[in-house]
Amino acid sequence: MRTLISSAFVSLDGVMEAPGGEPGYRNSGWTFKEVEFLPEAYELKGQEQEEATAMLFGRTSYEAFSPVWPDMAEFAGYKPMPKYVVSTTFTDKDLVEGWGETTILRSLDEVAALKETEGGPVIMHGSATLNRELSDAGLIDRYHLLVFPLLLGAGKRLFSTTDKDTQKLKLVEHQAYANGMQKQIFDVVR
Repeated sequence: MRTLISSAFVSLDGVMEAPGGEPGYRNSGWTFKEVEFLPEAYELKGQEQEEATAMLFGRTSYEAFSPVWPDMAEFAGYKPMPKYVVSTTFTDKDLVEGWGETTILRSLDEVAALKETEGGPVIMHGSATLNRELSDAGLIDRYHLLVFPLLLGAGKRLFSTTDKDTQKLKLVEHQAYANGMQKQIFDVVR
């Protein structure tokens, strides 16, 4: 069974919306506008490329990343990886050329089936709505969080507000950085 990893930039109050400057959000670009850049705080991003064997996106995150990441040297490790986009409305004509094999999944059941296949970890960046749905369905196995020392108030949250049974997490790695950021890696306890 493959491990599904959720990787997110998140504020201390749980907001993950528009960390890189995506339009339409009041605090857009909060990761680089508000917190000093320290390269060591982002080493996790390189480790993820070495560890992952496939990528999973919701439609909105795919639309944000796919025009930019294929040509970025920082994300070259992702280019040859198979990619999966979870969407009920996407079609093959919506996929970008030159970013590797991409498959459209139509449901959480198809994500569960992907996890049952052979292969290494599948990493999901951003994808707020999909992240909440997968978490509520018990399909996420690990969280890679870079927590920023900010309170953003409104915005899309990493976790849903669904009334559900407690889900226990085990902290497997953590580190604090001089700029106030924290790396937190949690495994979901089953």
